[in-house]
Amino acid sequence: MYGLCDCNNFYASCERVFDPSLEGRPVIVLSNNDGCVIARSNEAKRLGIRMGHPYYQLRELLRQHDVAVFSANFALYGDMSRRVMNLLRSFVPATEIYSIDEAFLDLSGMESGRLDAFGHRLARTVRQHTGIPVSIGIAPTKTLAKIASKLCKQYPKLDGCCYMHRPEQIEKVLRRFPISDVWGVGPRWLQVLGAHGVRTAWDFTQLPEEWVRRKMHVAGLRMWNELQGRACIGFEEMPAAKKRIATTRTFDRDVDDYEELHRRIAQYTAASAEKLRRQKSVCGEMGVFILTDRHKENSPQYYENRIQKLSVLTDSTLELTARATELLRSIYRKGYGYKRAGVVLSDLHSTEGLQCDLFDATDRRKHDRLMSAMDRLNAVYGRHKIMTAAEGPDPFKMNRNHLSRRYTTDWNQIIKVKV
Repeated sequence: MYGLCDCNNFYASCERVFDPSLEGRPVIVLSNNDGCVIARSNEAKRLGIRMGHPYYQLRELLRQHDVAVFSANFALYGDMSRRVMNLLRSFVPATEIYSIDEAFLDLSGMESGRLDAFGHRLARTVRQHTGIPVSIGIAPTKTLAKIASKLCKQYPKLDGCCYMHRPEQIEKVLRRFPISDVWGVGPRWLQVLGAHGVRTAWDFTQLPEEWVRRKMHVAGLRMWNELQGRACIGFEEMPAAKKRIATTRTFDRDVDDYEELHRRIAQYTAASAEKLRRQKSVCGEMGVFILTDRHKENSPQYYENRIQKLSVLTDSTLELTARATELLRSIYRKGYGYKRAGVVLSDLHSTEGLQCDLFDATDRRKHDRLMSAMDRLNAVYGRHKIMTAAEGPDPFKMNRNHLSRRYTTDWNQIIKVKV
């Protein structure tokens, strides 16, 4: 059996933990630079606020309905996530972290007759110890556990856990569950399945196996089996290394100056390179993009990106920054106010067993020692203490006018209790 623990409206729930007056009140959380909505409480969803909705378009609605607005506090959310995940690990043989607010649970070896009670007890314990409400789905496969978790969110009477294991129970759920909400069904497959009359998860399970294999290949066949209760997706305790690393930002204002844009791209490159080294990878391809504000219809619009293969695999901030500068110079155009930019590293490979390039004239050991020393110093003394000259002396400050305190990671901002 597999379990899936999903934190409900995670970012909004984190804000409510430290401000009980927010219970029952609509809450939204904004993206970097307070650009658009990235999290909503159930009350905010009922007001029609969409994910990705630009903040400036919502001001009047937010005022009318007394909606609580917060800037993204990733230091708080990351720490609260660690607390939830550590608690889950103490209850089950193994966990697989799927995202900041989701984790699969290995329930092998547990008696099936006790799983329902176990799930409810785990949900209550997580809420009691961390303040975060969760929805736990338990089922024979990962895909079915995902569906059970979604049902748990839809039906509050389930009280935090949905244990879905009987074949007749699973069939009843799949007959009503939209195929678009099944884990792994993207727009391309949705179009293919829709053309063949597939509207629900049950419709999909009734397709011939040979058709699924021919049209959707191995991944589709794995999903088809999972929905029928045959586990095909393995359990991984260690999170898989990312296949692509991106650092992108929306600016708090339009940027038309090349030097400022260059500094920002250099900072995003350094952040991406640090992530690359953290997962012990090197990259063979790099991309840079810039674009204007599409919401300003009367302003000139421009979008351009450039992707380039690297001659030698690398994780060096110095080498990647030099290449990012070349790419930015090739796509930058005067006369535009840029609103967003980003750096994308792809074609990633593990550093273990990596074969060196015979014609590489760079002293790789020197680069490795320098990057290692830089990462250690930044880890001890704080981010951006050691940086490249291209990044400039200070990191750009984000526009976060609704930022809550870092209650759990900063002694100066710890919550105060009056008695």
